[in-house]
Amino acid sequence: MARGSRLARLAALGLLGVVTLTGCDLNNTFWRFGWPEGITDQSQDMRRLWTGSVIAALIVGFLVWGLILYSVVRHRKRGDELPKQTAYNLPLEIVYTIAPFIIIAVLFFFTVVVQDKVLKRSPNPDETIAVNAFKWNWQFVYPKTSGPGGQPVDTVGTSEEIPILVLPTNRTIRFELASADVIHSFWVPEFLFKLDVIPGNENGRNNVFDVTVRKTGAYVGRCAELCGTYHAYMNFEVRSVSPADYDAYLAARESGLSTYDALVKIGQPGHATTTHPLVPGTVAASRQGNGG
Repeated sequence: MARGSRLARLAALGLLGVVTLTGCDLNNTFWRFGWPEGITDQSQDMRRLWTGSVIAALIVGFLVWGLILYSVVRHRKRGDELPKQTAYNLPLEIVYTIAPFIIIAVLFFFTVVVQDKVLKRSPNPDETIAVNAFKWNWQFVYPKTSGPGGQPVDTVGTSEEIPILVLPTNRTIRFELASADVIHSFWVPEFLFKLDVIPGNENGRNNVFDVTVRKTGAYVGRCAELCGTYHAYMNFEVRSVSPADYDAYLAARESGLSTYDALVKIGQPGHATTTHPLVPGTVAASRQGNGG
């Protein structure tokens, strides 16, 4: 047992060293375990759930690995005589039946709590944006605006141009998603969130979610549901700007300026910077279409 105690103390010391070296900052890269940092309020809740789940899995993993190592060392073969055989151990069977149930119940509880927070809708969102998905691109409509001809301002992607979704920071934004054909999926990795766009559901029912963006910048968006031949080309870009720049952008669009010109007017690049169109038939397009 002395050897087992030494191993336990060594493992505890190693874990303490890792925590000390990382500064115990649960927002740093180490504790995100490969996830993006997240730029919305909702993404922080999901990132903490991910971190907690991975830590719980590591604790269970180290416990199992430790027991396996202990059994290998403690019960290694010392001769031809068979060790004592135990057919049934009722207390042990109860433990390894109840313990997994408790772990699953705890993970399920926290998952439901975070899911409810993430999908909670504000009674009065500051902005509403309609997202229309179609094979194989996106249309972003700002319903509360009035552009030339009295129609709402919108941005539509083409095979030659990545559509840019301009969002304000520090405002509650409601997305109303719709599909014109098949199932698509609206995914922005820095949101740490994606939502399948189910055709046939009217806006206001299932294809709706709210976010509050806290950081400015440019972030790639994608369709995360295999939707046909050119699914790999169905990208867009989120451009989060200050509230003042957002209002200026919409005013410029309402006056008749294009997405490119309105972005340039507020000091932003007119074209997408995080991704680029892939022309079917090119080497780059072939590689992405094959998962390369």
